[in-house]
Amino acid sequence: MIRFHNCKILDDNFDIIENNELWVENNTIKYIGEAKDSLFEREIDCKGNLLMPGFKNAHTHSPMTFLRSYADDLPLDRWLNEMIFPMEAKLTEDDAYYLSMLAAAEFVSGGITSAFDMYFYPNAIAEAAKTTGFRTTLCGAVNNFTSSPEELEKDFEKYNCCCDTVTFRLGFHGEYTTDISILKDIASLSHKYKAPVSAHCSETEKEVDQCIQRHGKSPVELFCDLGISDFGGSLFHCVHLSERDIAILKEKDITVVTNPASNCKLASGIAPLSRLDKAGVRLAIGTDGPASNNALSMFREMYLATALQKIQTKDASALVPEKVLEMACRNGAYAMSSNNDCLKEGKLADIIMIDMDKPNMQPVNNIVKNIVYSGGNENIALTMVNGKILYEKGNFFIGEDIERLYKKCAQITERIKKESNN
Repeated sequence: MIRFHNCKILDDNFDIIENNELWVENNTIKYIGEAKDSLFEREIDCKGNLLMPGFKNAHTHSPMTFLRSYADDLPLDRWLNEMIFPMEAKLTEDDAYYLSMLAAAEFVSGGITSAFDMYFYPNAIAEAAKTTGFRTTLCGAVNNFTSSPEELEKDFEKYNCCCDTVTFRLGFHGEYTTDISILKDIASLSHKYKAPVSAHCSETEKEVDQCIQRHGKSPVELFCDLGISDFGGSLFHCVHLSERDIAILKEKDITVVTNPASNCKLASGIAPLSRLDKAGVRLAIGTDGPASNNALSMFREMYLATALQKIQTKDASALVPEKVLEMACRNGAYAMSSNNDCLKEGKLADIIMIDMDKPNMQPVNNIVKNIVYSGGNENIALTMVNGKILYEKGNFFIGEDIERLYKKCAQITERIKKESNN
């Protein structure tokens, strides 16, 4: 059992508890309360720092680390078709394994304890999760070119019995890359398993306009009418929405996962988070992939989520930090159906320690506001996933030497670039 003591704790109501301690046994939070005697394998003096639930990256594409800063400064359609898809065609399953491990290292050093990961080569991502100990929910990535409803069903059955840090959710890439016949098959799968479905949705105006031209309705309306949304799920981006779309999202209990840095960088727009929040739609946050962001930092996403809403609504009180932190912690866990949404006895031990002894955290007028408005990856002192410490004070414990991993991923990237130029 591991004992954290002399700490502040962000409890399940997102209030700060002073001078308590937290015990972890195996992969579960065993006790939160005042000091008392017990036997421990390790005792960690937090020195007044804050323990809080880890960030949940509710939308990403981990193996795309090899495309970081490779395909920049283009609109989404050109970015995908001219730069991303040709490079991805050279990627192997072995490549995806190491590239996913690199993403996991970046995640844990930034306080992210789980990710909702959409990409082909799910086995590579699952194996990387097993090696690193990082909690991963795989999301199906079916489209006209990759996978199929039949493979999606096999993956759903396989990876939901994989290990305690890997799960799988039904999903497809998006309306504009997936034929209507495939979408109907995915809807049937959702009804067969009574399972939620996730996808990219309404990321650009062009995407929405072309969907209306093809089907006479928006992507949100289409998914609803096909029965894809009948058991809930998550839709990624949701930048361009009508009032009817927002009503459907609320009615179908869809989680909207915003990706503000990616949407800014690709000039896709600003998602109407304040409107969605006022309508009662659940909101979560994701980084998107390292090719379109290019960082995998939830601190940056949280800041942009609130700052952009203030600009969009011309209201400085829009989307306050307390709401943003709930999006980044609790609601992301809901999107992945994971029992790690807060620090509470019986919850999974996915815990991070915020180093308050940094200039950007002082003075401590309001800890939550400090985290969202001035926090950064440098404030992550420790990251625990499933009861195991994967990152502590600059050191990685992810089953691979970090320098060797950097070198391997650089070699993969150079090989793919050479193959693409030949």
